[in-house]
Amino acid sequence: MNKESAIRIINNALQEGRKALSEYESKQVLAAYDIPVTHEILLTDKTQVEKAAKEINYPLVMKGCSAAVAHKTEKGLIHVDIRTVEEARNAFDEIMAGLKGFDGAVLMQEMVNGKRELVMGLSRDDQFGPCVMFGLGGIFTEILRDISFRKAPLDKNDALKMMREIKGHKILDAVRGMEAADTELLSNILINVGRIGLDIEQVQEIDLNPVILSGAKPIVVDALIVLK
Repeated sequence: MNKESAIRIINNALQEGRKALSEYESKQVLAAYDIPVTHEILLTDKTQVEKAAKEINYPLVMKGCSAAVAHKTEKGLIHVDIRTVEEARNAFDEIMAGLKGFDGAVLMQEMVNGKRELVMGLSRDDQFGPCVMFGLGGIFTEILRDISFRKAPLDKNDALKMMREIKGHKILDAVRGMEAADTELLSNILINVGRIGLDIEQVQEIDLNPVILSGAKPIVVDALIVLK
């Protein structure tokens, strides 16, 4: 765990007058706390596309990456299932055109396959301090609002109870040929999200959505950290 590198990223953003980290920066903070995130490379120039694609391997996802742009899907800044270097170069051009007027780059990442999506996060409550959240993710997050909360710090027992409190908790079990979720890894993610909130008071919110179950393993596919 590398708390110092996470603090450095956040302090740099605050010195620039920003109230949020980019997706890439947010995931660097998560990775510093041993939270599994997608293998990804930030691209600032089209000449970097081919080399990065070879390193990550197809199929790819490419996204606009800017702390100033929160809703990438609505702005056409996400391209999925990219399978050739030509498709990757075209996606780079389209994303950079869509980012015109914003300070940003293109984030190339592995395409994580999995039918089960979770949401995790943190919000800083005026009364209770940092509180950790767990629930069903993806399109169901706002429709079902099937979530549970705990005040940080969490232990493993707290994390396991959170998972079982949501109505859709059976999504974590072995179902329809899918293996049971690795609840040990999920517990560690929830515990460490709480630790970020406790360690770094400038973190106001953390939003991890979706966290995709790739087989049994949870991987954070998209992330946003909001600062005080």
